[in-house]
Amino acid sequence: MDETVPPAAAAPATRLELRVHALAWEAPGITRFELRDPGGASLPPFSAGAHIDVHVKPDCVRQYSLCNDPAERDRYVIAPQREEKGRGGSIALHDGVRVGDVITVSAPRNHFPLAAGARRHVLLAGGIGVTPMMAMVAHLEREGGAYRLYYCTRSRERTAFLDRLAPLVAQGKVVVHHDGGDPSRGLDLRELLREPEPGTHVYYCGPAGFMEAVRDATSHWPAESVHFEYFTPPASPGAAAQRPFTIHLERSGVDLAVPADKTIVQVLRENGVFIETSCENGVCGTCLTRYLEGEPEHRDFVLDESDRREFVMVCCARAKSDVLTLDL
Repeated sequence: MDETVPPAAAAPATRLELRVHALAWEAPGITRFELRDPGGASLPPFSAGAHIDVHVKPDCVRQYSLCNDPAERDRYVIAPQREEKGRGGSIALHDGVRVGDVITVSAPRNHFPLAAGARRHVLLAGGIGVTPMMAMVAHLEREGGAYRLYYCTRSRERTAFLDRLAPLVAQGKVVVHHDGGDPSRGLDLRELLREPEPGTHVYYCGPAGFMEAVRDATSHWPAESVHFEYFTPPASPGAAAQRPFTIHLERSGVDLAVPADKTIVQVLRENGVFIETSCENGVCGTCLTRYLEGEPEHRDFVLDESDRREFVMVCCARAKSDVLTLDL
């Protein structure tokens, strides 16, 4: 992990009102949004791999990776893909937001940072999963880091950022692979990742099938050298058994029962404790909360083992112990 330090406890995220300065077409269904402060002020800094929450409309918050150079302090750039079969957020953003509009976003958060001290970075992107990789490439280029990006898409026409990546393709730092929509023609991930290399870290992001393929291909790599970011939670073979437990709120001294059919965050809300959430699937990291005692049952797709010794995602986590003490 890099210098990113999670908050001591979940709290309403810092919100920024930013103006849409420019829109640009990247590929079919992919639009680049450039966001700036209306008064020209510098924006909170971010590191490669970070994302922001975008308040698309009331009660509709979506997370989008920042794809510009983290050295830039005057703008945030996102490139959401229009998802016709999604939950409506990307459609509302594509259809309803125009240049000059002011939208609410969060300050950047990073649960997918470049590993400090890595000698080499292997970046694997499937489709729109390239967005966080673009910031990583910019950072590594500026810092002289050793890397190679493998970018898998269906066709050249559906490949975002191709012009920006062309010089790096020519230098052999980026490999663009088109499969024509046929998985049998996909990048040979098993061969590519056959031998774990000391000092090399792997990062991957993309659609569900791509994520599963890379996960399988890296199963023999040391866990601490493999990093990933999901857009949506992976399919589960079946819901884990639910059991009731109690949460103890350390700051107020209150005990609250969490029944089998409710989440921690639902119980907190019912009892007047505000916890900001977004995905409520353990993917975005919005509801990160410190715990002090007890044994949580982690069900998120964000925290690494080090984080899990101190934090839980209260939208999805449960408890193995009878009582879980939260820093609330």
